[in-house]
Amino acid sequence: MSNILLYAEVTKENYLHTVLFELANKAVELSKKLTNPEISALLICKTGLADNFKEAFINSGFDNVYIAENNRLTYYSTELYSKIAIDIINEIKPEIVLIGATTQGRDIAPRIAASLHTGLTADCIDLDINEKGQLAATRPTFGGKLMATILCKTLPQMATIRPKVFKPAEKNITKDTKFIYIKPEIENIEKKVEFIEFVKNTNTIINELDSANIIVAGGKGLKNEAGFKLLKDFATSIGGCIAASRGAVEIGLAPVDIQVGQTGKTVTPKLYIACGISGAIQHIVGMQESDKIIAINNDKNAPIFEHSDIGFIGDAFEVLPKLIDHFSNNSENQ
Repeated sequence: MSNILLYAEVTKENYLHTVLFELANKAVELSKKLTNPEISALLICKTGLADNFKEAFINSGFDNVYIAENNRLTYYSTELYSKIAIDIINEIKPEIVLIGATTQGRDIAPRIAASLHTGLTADCIDLDINEKGQLAATRPTFGGKLMATILCKTLPQMATIRPKVFKPAEKNITKDTKFIYIKPEIENIEKKVEFIEFVKNTNTIINELDSANIIVAGGKGLKNEAGFKLLKDFATSIGGCIAASRGAVEIGLAPVDIQVGQTGKTVTPKLYIACGISGAIQHIVGMQESDKIIAINNDKNAPIFEHSDIGFIGDAFEVLPKLIDHFSNNSENQ
């Protein structure tokens, strides 16, 4: 039997992180290439919280959900959570372990892998099963200039996957899910870090970027602050929010908090407009799952056009003012 185990992260607001449902949908796809597969989840949380999530697990294609509840687990702890994960992996021996590449996932995954003496492919953007039944995990490498597909020689085969790389199932995948409660053996483990409080990020631009339907992103091609002022005006005229490429951030045109790409955020808006962005793979991996992509660039050979649904070959300083006037006039006439 081929077992796939997914780590079910609970957010600080006591919700299941959406990356779980993205991974669950991908796991169902991968399972079709395995022999007698089972898809399981590991949920670690405070006492009584698991009941809130049972329906979500049942409708997401899980065969089993292993639940570790304890009031010492109210807040994430590297020592406690990794101990539980390692124990359950040793018990059920999954062939594949998938974890979201969130802040928490990036902390716990390498600790698990090191303890189990297995490999870990981090920050993946695609997963597949090869002809030998092995997990083939794809991630950017060499500074993001190439894509590498990596195989793990040991079990379990582990990978972390960036949120929003995969999409959750469009409809429920209902199974007769078994909920298996396990007693976490953590009484004698001392936490080295104690939770004090969460301080919410009040930057409205960052918060909007996470849920925006329209994102207008600028790159080095915008050249200066005037270019990004133009970008903001355009975004406002169409009801969108702004983002930036790594190149724009590095030359001081935008804060790192709104950077999209391999070392920034992954976004999946309905419309993504790239202005003055060449289209290096480091940026593409952060926005390639957008529903529609429009590119504006004065280099007709820019790689961004290969990933765009619509492309404008032209200077953003000439194109954007015309678009602003167009949308502003339409708004006034309505």
